Amino acid sequence: MNYPVVKGAGYVLIHTPDMVIHNGTTQTTERIINPNSDYLKELPNHLRSFEDVVSYPPNQTYIGNITPEDLKNYGEPWYDKKVKEANKIGKFGEIMPEDEFIGFMKIVDTFDLVKLTDNFSNSAKEKLLKHHFIKEELVSKIKKGEEKTEIERLINEQGAEGLFFNNELVGCIKRAHDIDINLSAHVMFENIAVKASGAIAALNLIDKNNINPEDVEYIIECSEEACGDMNQRGGGNFAKSIAEVAEFINATGSDTRGFCAGPTHSIIEAAALVQSKIYKNVVVVGGGSTAKLGMNGKDHVKKGLPILEDVLGGFAILIGENDGVNPVLRTDLVGRHTVGTGSSPQAVITSLVTAPLDRGNLKITDIDKYSVEMQNPDITKPAGAGDVPKANYKMIAALGVKRNDIQRTEINSFIEKHGMEGWAPTQGHIPSGVPYVGLAREGILAGDINRVMIVGKGSLFLGRMTNLFDGVSIVIEKNHGIEKEDKEVSQENIKKLIAEAMRDFASHLIDD
Repeated sequence: MNYPVVKGAGYVLIHTPDMVIHNGTTQTTERIINPNSDYLKELPNHLRSFEDVVSYPPNQTYIGNITPEDLKNYGEPWYDKKVKEANKIGKFGEIMPEDEFIGFMKIVDTFDLVKLTDNFSNSAKEKLLKHHFIKEELVSKIKKGEEKTEIERLINEQGAEGLFFNNELVGCIKRAHDIDINLSAHVMFENIAVKASGAIAALNLIDKNNINPEDVEYIIECSEEACGDMNQRGGGNFAKSIAEVAEFINATGSDTRGFCAGPTHSIIEAAALVQSKIYKNVVVVGGGSTAKLGMNGKDHVKKGLPILEDVLGGFAILIGENDGVNPVLRTDLVGRHTVGTGSSPQAVITSLVTAPLDRGNLKITDIDKYSVEMQNPDITKPAGAGDVPKANYKMIAALGVKRNDIQRTEINSFIEKHGMEGWAPTQGHIPSGVPYVGLAREGILAGDINRVMIVGKGSLFLGRMTNLFDGVSIVIEKNHGIEKEDKEVSQENIKKLIAEAMRDFASHLIDD
């Protein structure tokens, strides 16, 4: 069978320290409940510089400048380590500073909701003109800015959401409707941030993989936000709005939502669309979540750590028809957490990992690398959540023992060989399997590995509609070449059908 292939990946991290303070849910909630709290007073002292964010080992892993194996060698914790001569531009993407991102938010603003001061507009425009791939025609969308007094008026009189850089007011985002809470300034801020970060990821995908945007026929957006108005809250469509910015002029698209499992659901959907020959090339893209900035900030500040949740994450993956070279997506080896699966850790891992492997007569050890919830333990451990990837690997290894794929004494060596350190920011959907896709493709093409499994999980109960958990998985493996279709058989069948039709026609003539 000619399976679809992974043709490229693009990643972006955007350093947004001011958005941590003004837009992260933990901080905005604290400001309502306890506006004079010690946490809010101490928070600014724990923000990192852009240089610190660029040199941070997990971030360099995310954009492809170092491997997970390199990351492990730095030794945890990583917040006090630096990658020497770290570059903001990576093999798979980039790390963008906050002022450039705010300028890009204005670029993608179709309804003139983003207002910037004149000085900041000029500064952001100047920086973006020097960007290594953002086109001048995009940058030209940043027009003359406003007086600061006008920005302040919009905030004070119309409830606009402020935009800050270096703790200075540089703009705002207006509400898009007077009474519709789905189009409030706060929601529009989140949605424009999703669109902008997703578009930057898509542009990195194009730039890093020499892709012709005109070849893309469909785009699936899988972030955790939702756009719509009071008549169809969450109706969409981020996908087509991002396609417009990335100049996927021959594409249409739609949004897929599945909490943290959304990206893996979307990869499976994209693979199905390509394998069924509905579309030749499909892009899966996810933008970042401002709500999750500084989500565990209280625990970090309490322990004297820097605020590590200070970046928006984004990614884009191109899935296309089998070219005989790129790694294939095994659509016959898909795992799924069904309604009847149950929520115990063993039941979850069985449904997502061992069930699809059984269909392919594979052992747990036949997967070279498992990409699970690749959350950065620097972030999760101080917050009491432990090492999330390692917990997943321990459960997979335990099932391996139960299945006699490995011995009990081999659990630690299994985790060492088939697992990885977590390096993704806690942006909800971003850590869920997809951070490894670019590295997996590179490793398979180089012959270093043959087969990986991407696992996504989702907490559906957060929406208060069900107590169910969710998850899906899919295997990516080395391409063994394009299989030739048995055209002779199909041609023979056609001949038989024609002969039968002619006989029927002749018999009707005789009867008449």
